[in-house]
Amino acid sequence: MTRATRLPLYAALVLSLATPLAAGAQEQAGSRDQQAQGQQEARRPQAQAQTEARTQARNAQALPPESVTRHSLQLPGRSLSFTATAGHLTLTDQQGAPQAEIGFVAYTRDDADPATRPVTFAVNGGPGASSAYLHLLAIGPWLLPMNGPAISPSAPTALVPNAETWLDFTDLVFIDPPGTGYSRVVGGDQVRERLYSVQGDIDALAAVVMRWLKEKNRLTSPKFFVGESYGGFRGPLLAQKLQSDQGVGFSGLVLVSPVFDFDWLEQGTAGAPWTHAALLPSLAAARLSRNGAVSRDALKDAETYASGEYLIDLMRGLQDKDAVDRISRRVAEFSGLDPELTRRLAGRIDMRTAQRELRREASEVVSAYDTNVAGADPNPTSQSSRFEDPVLDAMTAPLTSAIIHHLTDTLNYKAEGRYNLLNGSVTGAWRWGGGRNGPENLDELRQALSLDGKLRVLVAHGFTDLVTPYYASQLLLNQLPDLGPERRVALSVYDGGHMFYSRETSRQAFRADVQRLFEQALQARAVDSGD
Repeated sequence: MTRATRLPLYAALVLSLATPLAAGAQEQAGSRDQQAQGQQEARRPQAQAQTEARTQARNAQALPPESVTRHSLQLPGRSLSFTATAGHLTLTDQQGAPQAEIGFVAYTRDDADPATRPVTFAVNGGPGASSAYLHLLAIGPWLLPMNGPAISPSAPTALVPNAETWLDFTDLVFIDPPGTGYSRVVGGDQVRERLYSVQGDIDALAAVVMRWLKEKNRLTSPKFFVGESYGGFRGPLLAQKLQSDQGVGFSGLVLVSPVFDFDWLEQGTAGAPWTHAALLPSLAAARLSRNGAVSRDALKDAETYASGEYLIDLMRGLQDKDAVDRISRRVAEFSGLDPELTRRLAGRIDMRTAQRELRREASEVVSAYDTNVAGADPNPTSQSSRFEDPVLDAMTAPLTSAIIHHLTDTLNYKAEGRYNLLNGSVTGAWRWGGGRNGPENLDELRQALSLDGKLRVLVAHGFTDLVTPYYASQLLLNQLPDLGPERRVALSVYDGGHMFYSRETSRQAFRADVQRLFEQALQARAVDSGD
């Protein structure tokens, strides 16, 4: 018997049992009504007290008002005078009820015309990561030095002036999505469910960008975006959303270690050959980087093999023993891994295996985010090992301490509650959308580039990143049509991994490439306006 047929029978049974009691029930109805009314009256003060308690608790954790401070930094060959604003924007529903409080930090140059001064909105990824990574490790006016073969959770947290800050050529607005930094959802579980989703997240970010531009009178400013990892995935979605829904156009997108198609990357466990082809050049870079700097020229053979003979032999499958022998031998040559291992794995190396095996002889595990950074294997004699990532997990403590101290002492923004550098609960609750396919943004990227012939895009990766390998982006970007007479999408790859900007030389090269993109985008804008 199905549930659909059981339910009417259960209702009929209840009705038949109630019929003999009808007369007595009528006699007692009046007294029951009076009793219920008295109980409701008694519950009203209790419910009101609970509501007031929740309101007081929310107000106690409310984010403080904006803090505006002025600063001057001496940098190599120049000085910067600027205003820092730390605060939040409250998103509301159509009835004006608060939905979320979104924290931000803005740096604006004092000696520039706001009407023509570029402004760049910066977000990180996760989803569930605050903007502190880009803020203090890459492009903000202050820097937390974090460069070397190892990262210690007890590392010093003192900030220094950042010679590679972008503040020379653009104002900066760092945004923390809900659940990251001090930002929080205040509208209840339904609001949280909506904001912790691919589309809800983009809707909220678009609203924040538009609100900031309107409130700060910056609608005429040239607008740019930089996002890292999932933040890079957000970039094309946000650009297309702002173009079509808010009436705002970005002049340039900088996508740092991005994912373009989650479904495309996550099919490795199903044996999808392109996932292995995308990773192989990064494994080759891991071997080369042990002896010095890496370049695209040095990886040319690995890239050619990965998208050619390797991909063809992977497609032939495990039943073709000659193909398995060929790729096992070549993968060992390119990666430096033990030939016995590559033969046992049929030339198919996943990220976790690479982390454990690249330095097994030294009883070390490498970071998936940068194979040049390693830590001791806590279980060196075990067949498998559970270990924290030597980059992502190791930098959590110093970066969290540094950003809290910076906000509190330097920017005079004294917020209560927890600062979430990387919030796993956001990641776990994230709604990736319906359907059978994982989310991708290449369609939005094509649409944004097609609609705006002036839009420029820079995709930036690190050679030794196994999480978002650079060659995955290269293979997907190769599928873009020309979309005009000039190439407006560029891929640059630097020494280092996912956070390649933690290396000074890579940070310098990255800044130079970004400044060039800004100059090209502003020149195109000037031609468009007839200047």
